[in-house]
Amino acid sequence: MIAAEHLTKRYGRHTAVDDVSFRCEPGTVTGFLGPNGAGKSTTMRMICGLTPPTAGTATVAGRPYRGLPNPGREVGVLLDASAQHAGRTGREVLTVAAATMGVERRKVAAALDRVGLDGAAARRRVRAYSLGMRQRLGLAHALLGDPRILILDEPANGLDPEGIFWMRGLLRDFADRGGTVLLSSHLLREVEAVADRLVVIGGGRVVAQGGKDELLGGTGTRVRARDLPGLRRALDTAGLAAAASGTDGSLLVSAGPDAVGQAAADAGIALTELRPAGDGGLEQLFLTLTTVDTAREAVR
Repeated sequence: MIAAEHLTKRYGRHTAVDDVSFRCEPGTVTGFLGPNGAGKSTTMRMICGLTPPTAGTATVAGRPYRGLPNPGREVGVLLDASAQHAGRTGREVLTVAAATMGVERRKVAAALDRVGLDGAAARRRVRAYSLGMRQRLGLAHALLGDPRILILDEPANGLDPEGIFWMRGLLRDFADRGGTVLLSSHLLREVEAVADRLVVIGGGRVVAQGGKDELLGGTGTRVRARDLPGLRRALDTAGLAAAASGTDGSLLVSAGPDAVGQAAADAGIALTELRPAGDGGLEQLFLTLTTVDTAREAVR
């Protein structure tokens, strides 16, 4: 299990992460989502003991990461695919890691084969690797110690469509065998395909979390009016978060049609469209929950 409890990180007067709490259970893939600058990477670094929190705690397998006697045997971590020794070959990178973790050397070849880097690729120096190959090597490193938990930040960056499909199957199989996966990615459709639970962060705060089916079952309301500025003011007065949807002037609001209609009526705004947003999937949920927070952060 991964548990974040009231994690907060401040840099001077700037709060990068604000009171973030969530849990990742065994047998599940948790998608950790948010726009650039939302605090995802900072949160993951705090979980992995790389960034000390200003407040709050994080535990992995029941302990702070730094308290694990041999972290690589408990937790597989990939936060930056480029953080690898450029002068070593892929095989050498894993051989050093195996020696550090006390893993049998024969498992190096199996790990490389598992991620598709056997043969000539394993003998090539990392400086000659493409980003996709570095991602595969990073995944091999994360899996080398047979961990029960994976913490992955944008592991699909640089992978081609075939590689993304392969990674999806690998993570799903890992979770189905009882593993715990925390996955951060901007590839929303891939997260939607593999995740069981979602944690959405915006402006350093958790704006939604829960089961994927639960969250995607109610993705808000689509609303439109001829007086768009007036509609925006009415929604803002009512405390309802809204984001632009497409080019027709409609808005996506993270509230039900009754609340949206009432806010418009109270302000005397005539609506030309008011309906449930429907099944727009994870992309629509993401935009509804994060666009307004991102805009507010940008003007601070």
